[in-house]
Amino acid sequence: MIELFKIGFLSFTLVDLLDVALVSFIFYRLYLVMRGTIAAQIFVGLVLIVAFSFFAQAINLKAMGWILRTLTDIWVIAFIILFQPELRRLLVLVGRNPVIRFFIKTNVDESIDEVVAAVTEMSRKKQGALIVFVRATGIKIHMESGTKMEAIVSRSLILSIFNPKSPLHDGAIVIKDRLIEAARCILPLSYTAEWEGVPLGTRHRAALGISEQADVVVVIVSEETGIVSIAEGGLMTRGLTPAVLRRELKSRLSMEPDRSFGSIMKLVRNSG
Repeated sequence: MIELFKIGFLSFTLVDLLDVALVSFIFYRLYLVMRGTIAAQIFVGLVLIVAFSFFAQAINLKAMGWILRTLTDIWVIAFIILFQPELRRLLVLVGRNPVIRFFIKTNVDESIDEVVAAVTEMSRKKQGALIVFVRATGIKIHMESGTKMEAIVSRSLILSIFNPKSPLHDGAIVIKDRLIEAARCILPLSYTAEWEGVPLGTRHRAALGISEQADVVVVIVSEETGIVSIAEGGLMTRGLTPAVLRRELKSRLSMEPDRSFGSIMKLVRNSG
């Protein structure tokens, strides 16, 4: 093993350098994901407790070392409980990894054409709509809150569902490949109350909320303005024309590795 240098009687090898670099990278990414949240403060506190525990043991503070050692013995359970939302977001990031998504194939070209046609008409009529395209990971728990359909995606069916007089028009529809799997689904709301200075209604907050928690692409039609938006990875793009909407959906749902990786990096930078 290649020895780089020594600290006292301890030798530092190339493997040790790689080990430290990997741990540092993981901790740095964890901090980026949790930055700006209450969880970030808790995370820093746990790191300080662990560091102080090592220090107490090094200078032989027996009582303090015992207390801190007891705390660190249960840190795994505490970590899971305290960081449950953040861990879920990390698992979503793993699901968006281009290596994993390379093995997951979807066929949504026909669905995209039907959705764009329906969204164009609903935008013109100012009919609100919330359409969720499921990508790598499902959202079964949210689909169960709605009405199961398992129907082929079509413009006329989408227009019927989101007709204000339809009993299914409230909530979201969930599309997987060529099927509308469920309608009238209740989605979690994001804590983001405005986007680029514009206050967000319930429909837009729901779109952001589900995009923060699952690997989905969400199309939103504003009931007030008819503006069409897309939400993905906790980010929103507003004011899409039919042509741009079609292009964006094809790009985001095609699972191209370069696009997928870019989305992960953008999400990490804007997390919190």
